[in-house]
Amino acid sequence: MHSASSTTGEPIRIPGEFHYWQNRDKPHVKRARLLFKTLFRFDPELPQDVIETYASSFYTADPVAEDFVDEVYLKGDPVKGRAMLDKALEEGIDAVPDAPASMKRLFAEREIAPEWLDQEKVAYGAKIFRRYGPELFTFFGAITLEGYSNNSVVKPLILTGAYAGGTTKTRFLETAAFWNDVSELDALVPGGAGWKTSMRVRIMHVFVRRRLINHPEWNEREWGVPISQGDALITLMAGCIAPGFVLRLAGFRTSEKDIEALMHFWRYVGYLMGVQPPWFPSTVKEGLQFSFLAYAAGANQAGEDGTNLCSSFNDAFAPKEEQLKGWRQKLQARLDHGVHRGFVSFFVSPATRQQSGIPFAGLWAALPLASAPAVFATETLVRRFPRLDEAVDKLARRRRQSWLDRHMGKRKAEYTAVAHFTR
Repeated sequence: MHSASSTTGEPIRIPGEFHYWQNRDKPHVKRARLLFKTLFRFDPELPQDVIETYASSFYTADPVAEDFVDEVYLKGDPVKGRAMLDKALEEGIDAVPDAPASMKRLFAEREIAPEWLDQEKVAYGAKIFRRYGPELFTFFGAITLEGYSNNSVVKPLILTGAYAGGTTKTRFLETAAFWNDVSELDALVPGGAGWKTSMRVRIMHVFVRRRLINHPEWNEREWGVPISQGDALITLMAGCIAPGFVLRLAGFRTSEKDIEALMHFWRYVGYLMGVQPPWFPSTVKEGLQFSFLAYAAGANQAGEDGTNLCSSFNDAFAPKEEQLKGWRQKLQARLDHGVHRGFVSFFVSPATRQQSGIPFAGLWAALPLASAPAVFATETLVRRFPRLDEAVDKLARRRRQSWLDRHMGKRKAEYTAVAHFTR
């Protein structure tokens, strides 16, 4: 077990599941480090104090939003609390005359722009994010399977029923709706769709955290607190580093400038959601180093729970023929399922698929490579003729919304915490 002390001499809490120091000399981590050096021409290891700061962030959550939930929902009237939150989001905090101090503090935090914020860079990052179209949703879902090896990630999903069994597609679509909301035009300005959605998801996370922390299966010593700053930072960085580099295989010509904008965009989304870790990568190099750290620190102890999450996601878009009307709907459903399985087969490692019992998708697995020439040509034309940029952005936005409408139908994302645990 690694132990550390802060600059004040106080011991730093590091969860038992954080295995960076135990893993750094293991063959798989050594191979990854060598590959990293070969590809990127620098050592991926971060300074010791940064690693310790990150490890300790698994014990940090969102005290500002938690104070609000404790005062207004848990000690007060939950129905009134939800009504107050909705009114403040739709009309502003001043429209809630009886808003308690904790609520005013929560909304005031969002009105103060952090000193690092560059709104133009946020807007540019959102546009880069939109450019990937709806395929990015499937890509994100697929690469998440690689993270289903740690209990701090897996247990909240398993115990709440999210991404497990029949709820998998519903929960995934809500997440995709969130991605769509926060990255639309002007989504993050006060009153924008993403500005409101990020708050609703933030409050939902508090409820899940509050309920899980006292669950008999939750092991705080080993995993930290549920939905911690540490786990949230992994999610934010996956939103920029992974597509920025990996989706080059699918033809996207994402530059380092683009990736930095994606990082800035996701940092601000995280800020609005209460994800304000003590250290955040500020450059693409640091983002890559963090990705290596997250990989090397993995404990791979989630066992059957992680396996079940992986297999549930792979099967999530399987067509339910009895619910489909007409040959067009059935054909579209089979196409969507094929694309879904193809992305899983292409972007998820064979070891993870084998461990989870996910069968290879056959020719569907070649889809990202097969579409690469057309994507690359479009990217090249946009770079050469900037006037095409707006048209390509409109098309990507339309395709994303069409994909969501097709799968969600008339149902709207609710972003509410589950009332009961699955066990």
